[in-house]
Amino acid sequence: MHAPHSQYAIEARNIVKRFDGEAAVDGIDLTIRKGSIFGILGPNGAGKTTTLRMLLGIIDPDEGERFLLGSPEPISMAHQVGYLPEERGLYQSMKAFDAIAFMGALRGLPLAEGRKRGRAMMEDHGLGDAADKQIRQLSKGMAQTVQLLGTLVHDPDLIILDEPFSGLDALNQGKLERLIRAQADKGVTIIFSTHVIAHAERLCEEIAIIADGKISFKGKVSTARDRLRPQVHLETRNLDGPWRTAIPAECKPLGHNWHFTLPESGVEPLLHALVEGGAGIESLSIERPGLHDAFVQIAGDAAARKMEADAGNNNGDETA
Repeated sequence: MHAPHSQYAIEARNIVKRFDGEAAVDGIDLTIRKGSIFGILGPNGAGKTTTLRMLLGIIDPDEGERFLLGSPEPISMAHQVGYLPEERGLYQSMKAFDAIAFMGALRGLPLAEGRKRGRAMMEDHGLGDAADKQIRQLSKGMAQTVQLLGTLVHDPDLIILDEPFSGLDALNQGKLERLIRAQADKGVTIIFSTHVIAHAERLCEEIAIIADGKISFKGKVSTARDRLRPQVHLETRNLDGPWRTAIPAECKPLGHNWHFTLPESGVEPLLHALVEGGAGIESLSIERPGLHDAFVQIAGDAAARKMEADAGNNNGDETA
């Protein structure tokens, strides 16, 4: 067994998990720095949840090793971890603030302190009037917020959220993003899985892309995007002239509009050729590829289409 490194909240080396002889996770290596927001991207069935459960010690890998907060026995660190599983579940007859306290008690927080914090947290999130309501009386968005607050009530050093945005409408998704950023500002390590690329692009410094139980990319979001060259959107008054040599030969105009990949030489030589060659520039913009484009290039069209379908199937319709 290798010794863990102190700068990492999570380390996994060649972890494998099989179900009925089929590899759900197939040789994953993963390191996640303390204090970072890390996103695990992939369609449903890619192995995200199985990976998180192994990292947490809920299930053991068939092969490989993993360390959570430096421990080779992740379950022993449960009191320092906040975990929101993909399957949501709260006792329906329990009052909201009691549900938060109960979840904290499972992680070692005294029940009385949990109740005090639970009320305060609901007040801070604009849900003070719902603190004494039973879970069954809350909207879906409110109930999900209560479960999330219960994940945080014991002040964990590491927060792991499995598809936390699933089922939330745009308003509650925005609230959750702000809450994640606030925890990160306190130095907490946050790991979340998602099939909605936009959340990872807005929140994460680093990501891992998982497909078919394997990691096809791990690194900075900017590194993933830099795999693709920027795109040029150009509108000209003229359609011909010496400047045309600056545009890829295969590029054809749509009206007076041109769309092509920025040449390796960069924007300044392009701009010089357009001006000196008499293109008559009406507008020019350089668009850096987004994480979605990078995901398609890394994981393929089929995985990207499945991600979009998963996101569409899990749109929330609740407001809170």
